[in-house]
Amino acid sequence: MDKLLQDKLALVTGASRGIGAATAIALAEQGAHVVLTARTASGLEEVEQRIFDAGGSATIAPLDLAQSDSIARLATAIGERWQALDVMVLNAGMLGSLAAVPAIDAKELAQVLTLNVSAQVALIQAFDPMLRRSTGGRVIGVTSSVGRAPRAYWGAYGASKAAFETLLEAYGDETAEVSKLRVAVLDPGATRTRMRARAYPGEDPASVKPPETVAARIVALAVEGFPANHRERVG
Repeated sequence: MDKLLQDKLALVTGASRGIGAATAIALAEQGAHVVLTARTASGLEEVEQRIFDAGGSATIAPLDLAQSDSIARLATAIGERWQALDVMVLNAGMLGSLAAVPAIDAKELAQVLTLNVSAQVALIQAFDPMLRRSTGGRVIGVTSSVGRAPRAYWGAYGASKAAFETLLEAYGDETAEVSKLRVAVLDPGATRTRMRARAYPGEDPASVKPPETVAARIVALAVEGFPANHRERVG
């Protein structure tokens, strides 16, 4: 059976565990060569080995997206090896502490906004030329419902996701009429991840869906045609 992403290049951020890891594995299963990024090298190596064991191909790039020059260095390294980037999954994010707005720590808020907003802009800027060179580039951003439906104690994280979504959809509008690039915003809903466990420590992990369910939908978006600024929530 032909693989849907054979000879395509994909980049997945936050790929050492959870939704990012499951997505990287699923993309590789469909034939893509996947570049995996995250801060934890050991986690990336485990995901890479799983991809290799299944007959796929991957490259790991351990880095901190919040460091000022890390994204530029990553883009240079990838651009030296490949001409086009076909799929970019913007999954990396930081929850921060859940706190009432008057109690939000300014230093931590800056860290959340740096990773969840500024680093995402830097990724789009760095890889825009390669994405436009693809015959059907896809940018898929993983968001949260609190970006559109504010919730008590989730103000910092929700604000960062609202900004993230606005930037993604603006980029989608800017590229829709002048390229084949398409942008999608995906809300995974309740999913069995470390971030979810931290936010809901009393929840039974088995009561929510596994990351693989979200990964399957991301792969579908990577190969499907859809209108500019597609948005959906996974179950």
